[in-house]
Amino acid sequence: MIQREAKKKLIDLATKFKAVAVTGARQTGKTTLIKEVFKMKPYVSLENLDMRNFALEDPRGFLATYPNGAVLDEVQRTPNLFSYLQEILDNSKEKGLFILSGSNNFLLQQSISQSLAGRIGYINLLPFSLAELNGAKILPQLDDELMLTGFYPPVYDQEIPAMDWCHNYIRTYIEKDVRQIKNISDLVVFEKFIRLLAGRTGQELNNLSLSNEVGVDVKTIQSWIGILESSFIIYLLKPHFKNFNKTILKRPKLYFYDTSIVCSLLGIQTAKQMSSYPLRGAIFETMVIGEFVKKRTNAALPINLFYWRDLTGHEIDLIIDKGEVLLPVEIKSGKTTNKDFFKNLDYWCKLSGATKSVLMYAGDQTQKRSNGAEVMNWRELISKEF
Repeated sequence: MIQREAKKKLIDLATKFKAVAVTGARQTGKTTLIKEVFKMKPYVSLENLDMRNFALEDPRGFLATYPNGAVLDEVQRTPNLFSYLQEILDNSKEKGLFILSGSNNFLLQQSISQSLAGRIGYINLLPFSLAELNGAKILPQLDDELMLTGFYPPVYDQEIPAMDWCHNYIRTYIEKDVRQIKNISDLVVFEKFIRLLAGRTGQELNNLSLSNEVGVDVKTIQSWIGILESSFIIYLLKPHFKNFNKTILKRPKLYFYDTSIVCSLLGIQTAKQMSSYPLRGAIFETMVIGEFVKKRTNAALPINLFYWRDLTGHEIDLIIDKGEVLLPVEIKSGKTTNKDFFKNLDYWCKLSGATKSVLMYAGDQTQKRSNGAEVMNWRELISKEF
């Protein structure tokens, strides 16, 4: 089994909260991790019709079957169970009593927020990280191959070709999860919407433009964005709030959590095709941003990541907000540095007073420049902390 970085924090949360919810996209290994960490607890899948009927028809009797707690998987299928869980947790002093998980995060979070708010610890499990694949010695060596393969566990542990797996994953997500969350009658239109989003990864989110192209109103676009965000399909990188020159843009940037989904939606099938694809730079940036997000998420830390752009076109791909210190990071898919790579970093440092910056690229050289910029290969994210 590939050791997950989130394991340590999951164990820690179970010593502090009476219940812990493990959320994340479908097929990220939530059940596998929970079963490994809490192997002494009874495991109950409410996907099982008999168990689900028991929980729906007699929730009090169902929970009484597990006086010492249990792992309840697919618990969003039994929303009436949560109010009874609340009573049990309020009357117990035991930590880590129930571990909850499910594949439909929107419905799961909805049920938890209604009944268990303040009583439960959260951890989100994302696809494999760069460090996890490297530790298991299964990390693809070529960036184009890695972008195409992505980081979802079944592609590695079940050896399913990424293109085959992603196609079926997207179909399952659209046909199953989306129908459960929202009564979307025309799934063809929703599929067109998600494909358009793939072509916009690494770009500012423009709901009006999407509305015009998809043919639905802006409120519908906003609702669909919310569904994809809560399902851990897409991630919105917010602009940094500090305004240095009164001309910053305030729309978030759109990224997918996994580049294999982007490639599948765009029809990229081979590493050779990827190498010359017009959006290769944006897909590379998506992969790197995703690794920064995983580092924070696996430690159950708040996401302190932003971007910055002004109306004149100066942009910093990533701002890491460390409180008193802001670290700008520029991401480039090229293997050779040139002076243009540092233009925006130098501009922003001069504007903000920052003395350090980072250029992450696909090349092999590590440099420390006189302007305070540190140049490194993006795979140094395996071991480096920011």
